[in-house]
Amino acid sequence: MHIVVCVKQVPDTKIIKINPKTNTLDRRSAPAILNPYDAHAVQEAVKIKKMIGEGTISVLSMGPPQATAVIKKSIEIGADRGYLISDRAFAGADTLATSYALSKALERISKEQKIDLVICGLHAIDGDTGQVGPGIARRLDIPPITNVIEVTEFNKKEKTVLLKRKIANGYQLIEAQYPCLLTVGKEINEIEYSPMPNMIKAARYEPIIWTVNDLENVDRPQLGLKGSPTIVGKMFTPPKPEGGKKLDGNADEQVAQLIALLEDKKELLFANH
Repeated sequence: MHIVVCVKQVPDTKIIKINPKTNTLDRRSAPAILNPYDAHAVQEAVKIKKMIGEGTISVLSMGPPQATAVIKKSIEIGADRGYLISDRAFAGADTLATSYALSKALERISKEQKIDLVICGLHAIDGDTGQVGPGIARRLDIPPITNVIEVTEFNKKEKTVLLKRKIANGYQLIEAQYPCLLTVGKEINEIEYSPMPNMIKAARYEPIIWTVNDLENVDRPQLGLKGSPTIVGKMFTPPKPEGGKKLDGNADEQVAQLIALLEDKKELLFANH
């Protein structure tokens, strides 16, 4: 069983600020971390490996050279090896170009060892689109199962996996043929404390780094900024909600004030009717 987890280095959105002049994220204002959803994806791969009793976990990321840090963090969680694709040709990629580049890297990895399962975090906290995972699956022509909250069973003889996924009005139980791609949320598991041997391995580990020239059959116009039709016109911090209004006086006076407030806000209250 070979599981590949796609991971991303993101700025810590709890700290990051928006540049008021450029209306873009000031990535220097916050430390770079492993996307939290991707951490759960790596943890789930470790859980699946233990469930089956064997297997190899690879992690794949795209980014600048310093993105090796998230691969090392994934090794610490329990991954066996890691790949980074890093090249100026990938710069400025939106979700379409990113899924294309990652799919080409996955094709290269699969030539070294056949891939049975790809796992992605549900979405990245810096973009929140949830598009890269399904985009990879489409390009690799494998089924995507999104928002998985439990991996129940693997049938190695039939090459099927039993899954539970969250939907708007409940849950679905799905039996899927693998190879397939899963996207997972935080509720699928708890991140375990890393054992000391993993921490030592991660500190010493040197990820495999590929440039665009190491990938095969790449259509370069589909990479980076040129391959990205998405344009972010503006980014801004939403206004802080106004504080509540305290109603004074006796009950009759408070009711009158409340009616006046509702009358003043009726356009907002009935905007969708």
